[in-house]
Amino acid sequence: MTGPALNADLISFLRSPRSRSPMHVEGDELVSDDGAERYPILKNVPRLAGDPYVGSFGRQWNRYEVVRPEEDEATFEAKTGVPPSDMAGKLVLDAGCGGGRYARLLGEHGANVLGVDLSSAVDKAAEMCAGLPNVQIVQGDLLDPPVVEDAFDLVFSIGVLHHSPDPRRAFAAIARRVKPGGRLAVWLYRKNIAPQEWINSGVRAVTTRLPARVLEPLCVGLGAVGSVPILNRTLNKLVNFSAHPDWTLRVCDNFDWWAPAYQSHHSLAELRSWFEEEGFEDLVELRPMKSGRLYDWTYDHDLIIGSGVNVAGRRKV
Repeated sequence: MTGPALNADLISFLRSPRSRSPMHVEGDELVSDDGAERYPILKNVPRLAGDPYVGSFGRQWNRYEVVRPEEDEATFEAKTGVPPSDMAGKLVLDAGCGGGRYARLLGEHGANVLGVDLSSAVDKAAEMCAGLPNVQIVQGDLLDPPVVEDAFDLVFSIGVLHHSPDPRRAFAAIARRVKPGGRLAVWLYRKNIAPQEWINSGVRAVTTRLPARVLEPLCVGLGAVGSVPILNRTLNKLVNFSAHPDWTLRVCDNFDWWAPAYQSHHSLAELRSWFEEEGFEDLVELRPMKSGRLYDWTYDHDLIIGSGVNVAGRRKV
């Protein structure tokens, strides 16, 4: 199955990653308006960047079926502060679309969505969004997004920027794509207390060097451990593994944590400062869907490994 046909209106928001020239379609290529630059279009996905350090994500999102419509809708609203239905007719940039679960969700709700990702997960995203002509998937680098600035009603990035070699630069780049008065929402891994950071950094120094054929069985094993309540409430406060009730998502989450070459952790104050420095106001911290006295206490004291810091704000007019 291939993705939807190219959306000419959404293509018009693309810019050359080198010259910033507008682009247009010529046959199976995307061409800068001066004709000097040409980029291939494969499976209806313009390829404006390679895949230099995110190969694990291409493998992950093409291998695991993770779309869960009800959960995706609830997660999107929790992590952006916006019900998907409110985006009907709006222009949205999914900054790091991965396998396309949120691009598909928003497209089904009538949003006009440009989904950008650096990895070969764009193939899966295009497949997931087949039949949605209001969604266009593009392979591009968020460190220098091949997208026009000051244009989007909503730009969101859920669990992506912390896998960049320069998260602050990537944040600034996607922030510039929000139109004045538009909304930006970003979710990043939370920085835990020092012993947790030391342990997980030490283990990741090993796992990131393992071939996928070795790491994936380990993630399956951790998936089994994550199904044992007493372990997923205690042991994973030292070494991260998923306790998601869905087996496939549990294994996928484990691979997502242990495989990527880059993984940075951030404080809420740090993320809020990025929004302020890029000219955003009306900032709000978006809390997790899960709550409870014990959970809230451990969350607020940075003890939950794999939890996030999540902020949304409006770009000043």
